[in-house]
Amino acid sequence: MHAAFDAAGQPLSAAVLARAYAQCRDAILITDHNNRILAVNPAFSELTGYTLAEVAGRDPGMLAAGNVSREFYAAMWQALNSEGQWSGEIWDKRKDGTAYPKWLTISTVPDENHRVAFYVASFTDISASKEAADRLAHLAYHDALTGLPNRLAFEHQLDHALRVAARENRQLAVMLIDLDNFKNINDTLGHHVGDVLLQAVSQRLRDCVRGSDLVARLGGDEFVVVLLEIESSLTAARVAGKIQSALAGSHQLSGHALYATPSIGISLYPIDGADTGTLLRNADTAMYHAKNAGRNNHQFYAQRMNATAGERLQLENALRQAIASIAPGHSEFLLQFQPQIAVRGGRVCGLEALLRWHSPEFGPVSPLRFIGIAEETGLIQPLGDWVIWETCRLIREMKNQGVDGLRVAINLSAQQLRHENLLLLVRGALACYDLTPGDIEMEITESTAMQNPEVTLSILDQLADMGIVLAIDDFGTGYSSLAYLKHMPIRRLKLDRSFVKDIETDANDAAICAATIALGHSLGIELVAEGVETDTQREFLSRLGCDYLQGYLYSRPVGLAEIIAFVRERNGPGEIVSG
Repeated sequence: MHAAFDAAGQPLSAAVLARAYAQCRDAILITDHNNRILAVNPAFSELTGYTLAEVAGRDPGMLAAGNVSREFYAAMWQALNSEGQWSGEIWDKRKDGTAYPKWLTISTVPDENHRVAFYVASFTDISASKEAADRLAHLAYHDALTGLPNRLAFEHQLDHALRVAARENRQLAVMLIDLDNFKNINDTLGHHVGDVLLQAVSQRLRDCVRGSDLVARLGGDEFVVVLLEIESSLTAARVAGKIQSALAGSHQLSGHALYATPSIGISLYPIDGADTGTLLRNADTAMYHAKNAGRNNHQFYAQRMNATAGERLQLENALRQAIASIAPGHSEFLLQFQPQIAVRGGRVCGLEALLRWHSPEFGPVSPLRFIGIAEETGLIQPLGDWVIWETCRLIREMKNQGVDGLRVAINLSAQQLRHENLLLLVRGALACYDLTPGDIEMEITESTAMQNPEVTLSILDQLADMGIVLAIDDFGTGYSSLAYLKHMPIRRLKLDRSFVKDIETDANDAAICAATIALGHSLGIELVAEGVETDTQREFLSRLGCDYLQGYLYSRPVGLAEIIAFVRERNGPGEIVSG
């Protein structure tokens, strides 16, 4: 065994060594050559909670926290056996079960035959230093004021996001956000108020985007948001509008009502750049366009997108306002009706209710424009509810004017179909206007029917059990089949106008219509052809056995008074119509 010497070269006494061992601030344990604990110092007991009596004769492995692999220990013992020493970080647990990281050094003590006689291990708790290191690492990659990623972290994250977008053929948007007139707040109220405002802004930005999107502070009053997956530039425009709305509200800070409107510049991957630097530069250029355009707005780097996105957002805002302002006797929306004519006899046997919007700002707006916006934004739910109530109200008006027995079809969106209040809403509207379920028909598109078919089937069964006739609209444009639809309580199929349009000249369209009509009849399903505009189409569909026809050949969609007059003229005044 090696001896210890003082400065003069004299061996240290056993008492001195024992005192150093006892007073050492590092925990020390000594084991025999079989790795059984022989001795521990007071620092060991203070750190671990174990006395010598509790650990004597035991393997030091009893202290392990259990999160170190066998390979780790194998490498440690290999180093000990070959080099006589090992140092490293390892996790142990105290007597009370709490785990902690420690820095461990183990040395071998040989006997006179150079065989291992003892192992001496010393270690210290490094929790505090690890926490400090973690804090330093966090500060290196995060903004100290807001807790958001800083520029360094953001650029790393965006680099990674761009690699993923390239691999998966995705689009993403970079939105550079600068707060308008923020310098005035710092100069007049002080930096401490400005700091609190920046913290509030950062929270509102987080709330405006998905958890998977990136939000960072680049410095000063400049933030950046990255939308990691977008369908089109309209998605970015919508989020930019959401950010503008969120930041437009006042912040009540230190007794002041403060405002922090944003100027937002947007660049898109891949059309505006394929790397972090280019996308940031282009977003910065777009942001200055936003400043020059009067602040508190957003601009795309590609100007051609500004007009499209701007018009789309204006239309969306007008749609929101129109829905919010619906009141009894006042609405920008109205319903028109298009008749469905029986091939046999030529009588009106039903109507389809069609939604129209006349905006004070945009004038008449095509359903092809506003229905899609309503579905994307969730506005289709309140709008669809209004359609159900208004249809029932107008059916009651028809009955009061002597036109009875007409079943009126109402179009349901996918969101409405799966809304928990649909059945309650339908029952309430029917009861309110003293109608029966046989007075209405519910139409869903083929694609809606195929979405989550198990849930759809359950809802359709409940509607059918109420006595409501169910129809599939636009049949033939999706990917379903009559074999599947036969499991649903469907009583009517509506052939899409795209097949009817060229039925006289396109052999494929004619074959599709013929096959659908034949298979539908074999399943006991009625067929309605939409978009009938010519006598030739009428005659062709009649020969195929189609049951009902709907289209401009008979009538365009018209208002209540016009449809009542049409029904009376077609079916005879005062005559009850059977549907």
